[in-house]
Amino acid sequence: MSGPTRVLIVDDHPMVAEGIQSILESYSDIEVIGAVSGGREAIAQAEACAPDVILMDLNMPDVGGLSATEIILERRPETRVLILSMHDSPEYISTALSHGAVGYVLKDVQPEEIKTAIDAVMRGTQYLCTGAAGSLSPQSHTSREALTGREQTILLELAQGKSNKEVALTLDISVRTVETHRKNIKRKLGISSTAGLTRYALEHGVLQGTGRGI
Repeated sequence: MSGPTRVLIVDDHPMVAEGIQSILESYSDIEVIGAVSGGREAIAQAEACAPDVILMDLNMPDVGGLSATEIILERRPETRVLILSMHDSPEYISTALSHGAVGYVLKDVQPEEIKTAIDAVMRGTQYLCTGAAGSLSPQSHTSREALTGREQTILLELAQGKSNKEVALTLDISVRTVETHRKNIKRKLGISSTAGLTRYALEHGVLQGTGRGI
């Protein structure tokens, strides 16, 4: 790749964002193109500035890091999202990876490890910092292909009996995108019918807490 790696920092703690920016700006092969404090801004900046890598916090007041990651990757699939978090539980890490993140770095790592992570994902390699990798069981890497967070959301909508068009309107995405997700969901679950999707959703608790019947 020619030119420096373009990095966008997303964190709602200004001191954290400024500290990371200061570290990264010391490297000649990295260009920090911005630092924003929320998922909504991150989505807008990703479209406007086309970063190569986004360092994404998980917990933010407007749009959370996972939702922002999904939306950004739907619109710019070539972007690499690295989650920066203080949470080291396996649930957080595996969920982030299932939403499309290509790496997970804990905020208490040595500063140079953030640069190592950026270099790794730019080479096309998944990166988990030592603390994150250690908390994942071997089964986490070898399990069957899981549904992404967006696919789980669409499964919930479909299982409630909504049409592709209704799901598209609800989630503000195109009907074609819903159709693509629906096809991927059926492939991953080995289910061929809408009735089968509904049955799967019931059996696996997807519909719990929705307050809606089938």
